[in-house]
Amino acid sequence: MEVTIGDLGLDLVEKICVVVLFAYIVTRTRYFAQVLDRQFDVRNRVFLILVFGGFSIYGTYSGVELPSGAIANIRDLGPMIAGLVGGPIVGLGAGLVGGIHRYFVGGFTAVPCALATVIAGLAGGVIYKWRKGEFVGIPGAVLFAFLMESFHMGLALLIARPFSAALEVVKLVSLPMILANMIGIAIFALVLTNLIKERRTATERDKYRRELERRTYEMEIAGGIQQSFLPESPPRIEGVELAALNVPAKEVGGDFYDFIPVSQDKWGLVIADVSGKGVPAALFMALSRTLVRANTVGNLTAAQAIRRANDLIVEDDRVNMFVTLFYSVLDPAGRTLTYVNAGHNPPFMLRRDGRGIALLEAKGIALGVMPDIGLEEREISLREGDMVVLYTDGVTEAINNKEQQFGKERLISIAEKNCNLPASELVKRIQQEITEFSQGQPQFDDLTLMILKVA
Repeated sequence: MEVTIGDLGLDLVEKICVVVLFAYIVTRTRYFAQVLDRQFDVRNRVFLILVFGGFSIYGTYSGVELPSGAIANIRDLGPMIAGLVGGPIVGLGAGLVGGIHRYFVGGFTAVPCALATVIAGLAGGVIYKWRKGEFVGIPGAVLFAFLMESFHMGLALLIARPFSAALEVVKLVSLPMILANMIGIAIFALVLTNLIKERRTATERDKYRRELERRTYEMEIAGGIQQSFLPESPPRIEGVELAALNVPAKEVGGDFYDFIPVSQDKWGLVIADVSGKGVPAALFMALSRTLVRANTVGNLTAAQAIRRANDLIVEDDRVNMFVTLFYSVLDPAGRTLTYVNAGHNPPFMLRRDGRGIALLEAKGIALGVMPDIGLEEREISLREGDMVVLYTDGVTEAINNKEQQFGKERLISIAEKNCNLPASELVKRIQQEITEFSQGQPQFDDLTLMILKVA
């Protein structure tokens, strides 16, 4: 039966289907992964030589034998791929396995075909070296296969005799062999390229995950350090009950509160809110807290202490941040609270004698905006049963799923209804009410509370 070019092409393309399975299995092996990582040793080199050399032998047997005795095949495919992915040693080894086998198969084209198979593996290795181990990609691999098989045909014409028989064989097998090997190497290159992308993506993903874990750990440490800046517990002051709470919206926040022993018998009470969130706010919070604490210790008036702290904050503020702050000096013996308000939410006082609610307002602007600010200093008297509630806007601006804010009125109402609770219990109750009101909505701002009750 006469063998046509169409018959050869169809048969060879059918054989290429095996390449898909072969490529997938081989590229998923541990040894192949080591080679992709350029971690060569004797075992993985021998493995690839045997595997691709064996595939070269398969290429010979899966070919189509012509009436002249020549075989149209994909034998060179294994050594070509071996050289492109494993370098000269692996390519040459696989080429020798396939080439020697082809030589002993016999036929008048045995020598040029065997030699072409060896050269195919070596040429692939040379390209590997030239590319410094980087795969040539699909277009490069296909071009290599085209050139290599064209060289194969030329070598057969140059060496095989009689020339007329060699020419007849080349005419018949050149097109199907070139196409089959180009298709075969394209399939393998596609599988390999996808694998390289998968590995690169996995490496980047693992790197990103490690970086994320590192940053998360660092942020947790930073959050712990920042929380250590806050008082571990309120001071015990005769005739006065104090409690406070700070819940950052992120790992670190910009709110802070403090109890400062300004003198032997007086305490400074601070609640503050830095503009912004996250790490910048946390750093600015640490600076502000340090400067406020350093400048309030002593016998300065409230206004003098905060003005001095503001001037130092302005000197160090290169990021245009600011902090709103309420500072008061508690005199337990004299039952007075002297305060200044630097642009902060005014705290409110609940009078036990039923005289209603008083907002602790005073003229002043946020710290860090400008030097030499003016602050109005005021003083209120404290009576038994009075309660002062200090808070940041994270309390009143907490929202629910209807985009409604918790609000100052709701905060005042809760404080009035629960005024008989101890200060520590009232802080917990307010936090619980905020949580229930928010209905699972994420906290978008730091939440800070301080409550003072006069016994």
